[in-house]
Amino acid sequence: MLAPINYILYQVLVFFYRLFGGNLGLPIIAITLITKFILIPLVLPSMKSAKKMQELKPALDRLKEKHKDKKELQVAQMALYKEQGINPAAGCLPQIVQIIILISLYQVFMEFIKQPSIGGLLVNPHFLYLDLTKPDHTYIMPVLAGVSQLIFSLMMQSGVESHVQNPKQKDEKKKEEDNLEMAASMQQQMLYMMPIMTVLISLNFQSGLILYWVVSTIFSIVQQYYFSGLGGLKPILLKLRVIKQ
Repeated sequence: MLAPINYILYQVLVFFYRLFGGNLGLPIIAITLITKFILIPLVLPSMKSAKKMQELKPALDRLKEKHKDKKELQVAQMALYKEQGINPAAGCLPQIVQIIILISLYQVFMEFIKQPSIGGLLVNPHFLYLDLTKPDHTYIMPVLAGVSQLIFSLMMQSGVESHVQNPKQKDEKKKEEDNLEMAASMQQQMLYMMPIMTVLISLNFQSGLILYWVVSTIFSIVQQYYFSGLGGLKPILLKLRVIKQ
């Protein structure tokens, strides 16, 4: 299934490898940026939907107060989403596409470095201080991957729907509030678990793939800032500013 994607990525990698005179790092960065630009039409609708969902939070909270039955609440929420032209699952497709590209790039990368030469140029796996065919034992790239992932996750919080605030009276909906608090707690844990998992995974993968991941995440951070601002990162930066003062 990945064969057509693998073929395209391989040819693009070979093209840029020749263009940059046998430097493997720059072609990986070029492929990353090209991929992210191609995905912009898919990413923008999800970013707009996330921003609208945040703006709709007061209306969603009112629906929660109005509808005591969970099924009725879900129906009312979906009706509101439809009325506002919001697709809650819009963010899934870009993530799936990026995972497919990462898997394909891994296969292409492993095949590429097996070749002794490409177009008369010896395969040179070095970029800056890295051997792109091996894990980064200095831990710089894995840590950078984790930190960039954390920053992006915090920024994305601006579009996360939350109904934990403005709760009902505990004697009326204590069980529902407990479930919401548990969901919020799990969401908060995942916020920090994902960067940690990214670091741990990065420790065992070739640096070339981690370079792709870091550049891709940094691009997403810039893109998120340009279209939606700092999001959930803004209150943290304000707190840090107050502490410094």
